[in-house]
Amino acid sequence: MNATGAIWLTIIAVGMYHGLNPAMGWPLAVANALTERRAGAVLATLLPLGGGHFAAMAIVLVPFAWLSLYVQWSREIRLAAGALVLLFGLFKLLQRRHPHALARIRPTQLAWWSFLMATAHGAGLMLVPFMLGLCAPGEAAMAAPDSGHVTVMNYLARSNVATAVAVAAVHTLAMMLAGLTAAWAVYRYLGLQFLRRAWFDLDVVWGVSLVIAGAAGIVLAL
Repeated sequence: MNATGAIWLTIIAVGMYHGLNPAMGWPLAVANALTERRAGAVLATLLPLGGGHFAAMAIVLVPFAWLSLYVQWSREIRLAAGALVLLFGLFKLLQRRHPHALARIRPTQLAWWSFLMATAHGAGLMLVPFMLGLCAPGEAAMAAPDSGHVTVMNYLARSNVATAVAVAAVHTLAMMLAGLTAAWAVYRYLGLQFLRRAWFDLDVVWGVSLVIAGAAGIVLAL
């Protein structure tokens, strides 16, 4: 498998990890289904959760994709992005309190809640090193003559932003699939007693994941 394929698999894996993390909202899908007493409510709840998550990913990834247009600074930008993610992971490990404002949510605010929760947890930042790895200019672009500089930059503008949106979309689909699987299993088979017995705190795992993602971004840029 080449490096590009490995990066895409990592993006999907991170999406599934986000989806299985209760902090990203799948317990809300279970609660909605139990309230309405119909299984379809699980999917109905995950759609706005996924929309909010996608927005949180895109609003972080797209600006970084534009930054990577500065070809001559591409390596430095990727190193800085990796360091930023790593430092945010260390911050999450040291500061593990959740924002109290996000503790309660009305059904009509699910998409907004999902956006804020993903942003507060640095979910989009976790993807930045891998997205920049996909957006990194090849040797041909780096060696382009000055006369073709504008053409190269315009091409990179289109491809990098499209890549950022694609990363956000693929990641969010994986997140929704994993969240739907968890919510459906709890609603139809495991029940609320499972949540009471097996509830787990992923804050430490989340922080470590951010540190690993940041370190991976630095390694990819070297």
